[in-house]
Amino acid sequence: MGLRIRREAFILVLAAVVAVVGIAALYFSRATTLTVAVAPKGGTEPALLQAYAEALKARNKDVRLKILAFDGVRESAEALRDRKADLAVVRPDIALPANGLTLAILREQAVIILTPEASGIAAMPDLAGKRLGFIAQRSADKALISELLEHDGITAADVPEGQAVPEDSVALVGLEERDLAAALSEKRIDAVVTVTTPTTPAARRIVGIVRQASPDNRVRVIGEQDTAALAEQMPKLSTVTIPAGLFGGNPRVPAEDVMTVGASYRLMARDSLSRSVAASVTQHLFEMRGGLADTHPAANAIHAPAYESTAEATSAKLPIHPGAIDYFEREQESFIERYETWIYLVAFFGGGVGSILAWLRQRLSRVRRERIAVATERLLEIRDEAGETTEPARLTALADEIDGLAADIARFALHRYAEARTMSAATIAIEAARATVMRKARIPDARQSSITRVQAVD
Repeated sequence: MGLRIRREAFILVLAAVVAVVGIAALYFSRATTLTVAVAPKGGTEPALLQAYAEALKARNKDVRLKILAFDGVRESAEALRDRKADLAVVRPDIALPANGLTLAILREQAVIILTPEASGIAAMPDLAGKRLGFIAQRSADKALISELLEHDGITAADVPEGQAVPEDSVALVGLEERDLAAALSEKRIDAVVTVTTPTTPAARRIVGIVRQASPDNRVRVIGEQDTAALAEQMPKLSTVTIPAGLFGGNPRVPAEDVMTVGASYRLMARDSLSRSVAASVTQHLFEMRGGLADTHPAANAIHAPAYESTAEATSAKLPIHPGAIDYFEREQESFIERYETWIYLVAFFGGGVGSILAWLRQRLSRVRRERIAVATERLLEIRDEAGETTEPARLTALADEIDGLAADIARFALHRYAEARTMSAATIAIEAARATVMRKARIPDARQSSITRVQAVD
């Protein structure tokens, strides 16, 4: 009975330990799957993040991405806000979820205004009373351009062709890229504006079209002098520098650095996403950027948000996720820090298992002592009973019972540890009981049998 209890207890504890270790191993080794809301439909971000998701899976990284596509960035931002997604492509000037924190800037668009030098337009205020061609007529981009013009005291207006443009306004003329050369040559527009990433082939094409339409082959890029003020006034916008000579040419375009404003497409994470997971997503994205750029050139535009200190990064109007900061500053959590809670729980549980094992050992030891003690008490009772009777049958029965108890004690001690004091008491009780029975029965061979069995017990 005791052996069976001991085996069952050991198997139970062993199974519990194996289960805990197995669950822990499964938890720590499995990849974390995150849902990412991508937009705009047909844009560069959905294809880029799909390629990123496939690269994560192909390289067996600790993060997996599940793509959730939306038509526009407003809907993707709402998915993050409503916790339907863990990550999302967000354009802050259109919709900024309150629970969104930046991991990386996927691309930064700039308001680029181009005009032939011969037009006489040298700064934003010079656009008053002019016609401004607007390429890629997205409502969000049109609103951004209008805000920028209004900052310089110019109102964007829809003025029919052939009518004079008010001196305090600029006429926005929507057109396609293929119509730009004709519009400039026919003087239907005086300048052109587009909202795009300056390094894209599309930006270079537009600069080339304006250069060809210019009488002296010279192009001027119109900047915004009050970018710092605009950044304070409209914190969801970005300040963008177009480096001198970015568009090449002779003379180079632009002739010097030009400051302007723009909008950023950001990969944002919900604020409740753990730092370690956010750090992993950011790390893998930047590590794989070069490989992604081979098939998706837009990956070259991915960059880290600018900040000077950790406090500034976390308290900015467009704050950065602490996990991304950990990666940027090379202070990612160690294994101990990442799984500190789990390690504590395992240690706590392990201590509990140890306590249970100690309790079971004490309990089983007590059971063993009790069983030998019961047998010893019975042997002493047999000694007393043998001393009070002379009936041969009764003495024979008591002798048989002594043999059985001695065998039980020997068998119990053979398979389990028993304290020396307990076994000494049992041995003395066996000898005393046998000696009394032999004396009363006067059986010569009984003592020799008793001595033999006691020696076997010892």
